Amino acid sequence: MGYLKTSLVLVGLIFMLSCTSKKTTTDAMSDNERTALNTKMMENGFKMGTIVASKVEGDCPYTIQLVDDNYSYYLDPINLDEGFKKHGEKIWLKFAGLKMANRCEKANPISIIDIQKREE
Repeated sequence: MGYLKTSLVLVGLIFMLSCTSKKTTTDAMSDNERTALNTKMMENGFKMGTIVASKVEGDCPYTIQLVDDNYSYYLDPINLDEGFKKHGEKIWLKFAGLKMANRCEKANPISIIDIQKREE
């Protein structure tokens, strides 16, 4: 009986020790892949942005927040697709500035040339 109990404990211990998580390795690869993708997107002219929704009167309903060198500013897209109208949505953005009056105080009007969802 003692031999069986000891054997079961040893088998259980060996099983537990052999079960390792590969999550750390996968996460490290994902971080490296993400960094490579970010570099590639920026080299192709994309900017990192975040969709910001607002219900404040006189404010643009949707703006895009960009952060460059610790400076944050907002853009007012005149052609934002319905699929991207989600507060907090992380995006890649190519845009052209527009020479028209601002529709809201905090953001400059733009036309979106290309937009893609960004993984975080």
